[in-house]
Order: sequence, then structure tokens, then C-alpha cells
Amino acid sequence: MINNTLNLPGPASLPNTNIALPYVFVGDEAFALHQNFLRPYNSQQLDAEKSVFNYRLTRARRYVECTFGILANKWRIFHRPLNVSLDLAVDVVKACCLLQNFIHKEEGVKGVQESLTHTELEEFLPFDSTEIVPTTANDIRDKYKEYFNSEYGSVPWQNNYC
Repeated sequence: MINNTLNLPGPASLPNTNIALPYVFVGDEAFALHQNFLRPYNSQQLDAEKSVFNYRLTRARRYVECTFGILANKWRIFHRPLNVSLDLAVDVVKACCLLQNFIHKEEGVKGVQESLTHTELEEFLPFDSTEIVPTTANDIRDKYKEYFNSEYGSVPWQNNYC
């Protein structure tokens, strides 16, 4: 990631905006801020908007961790290190994801409701025009913060948990 060799997609517009931001990984305070890696703001300098950003970022990170936990519990291969080549490891992860999706399609997802209808998903189609993409990690994090606090990027319940 630091050497820009991950072959990530280019920046894309956030839903309902003309703000183009890079794809990012999410993490906690243990990781350094990077153009493609977001971490929370320091808890000692939080205003309301930064608190919302931290909440949304932490929620996303926990969601990913829970999803991987579900995958690991279903497919026990993830309970130990994969002592295989990187290419084979990628194939193993993809195969498990495909199998998991197949099971969900065939058997349904127990205890999980669809949260967005098809009509609501159409709102997330990107606009054609984009503005200049921020280049520093702090600028990128600030743009995500602004989006999470905007009319288009906020969710009704986010302020209840900050």
C-alpha cells in the first residue's frame, strides 16, 4: 500500500456528490494514516463532526471484522495461518466468499434483513463529474468526515451514538 503496488481502483465519486475520493481500508489507532488507509481522529481533539467520523469508521471496521468472523467460523481454514502462496491464498478467500454467497442465496440469511431496496440502491449511482481529488491523507480523511456529516452521507441514527 505504501509503495502503491496494490493495484487499487482509481478514485470514485461518493454517492450523490461530485466528490471523488480514493478507495480506502479502515483500521484503528494502531495503524498510520495513509491515502488509502483511514484511522480515527485522536480522541483528545474531537469536535462533533470528528466524533461522527470516528463512529462511522469504527462501525465499518467492526462490520468487516464480524463478517470475517462469520466467514472464519463457517470455513475453518481461516482458523490457522494459510501456509500457501499469495495467489493461492487469494483464491481460497474468493472461493470461500463464493461458497458463502451461494449458501446465502440458497438457504437465505438467518437473522439478517435486507436494509436497502433496489430503489434506494439507485441513489448510490455515481455522478459523472468529479472535483479535484484530495492528495494528502489528512485531506482525504477530512473529506470523508465532511461527507459523513453532510445531507447525502449522514444516516439518521449516527448522532445517537457519538
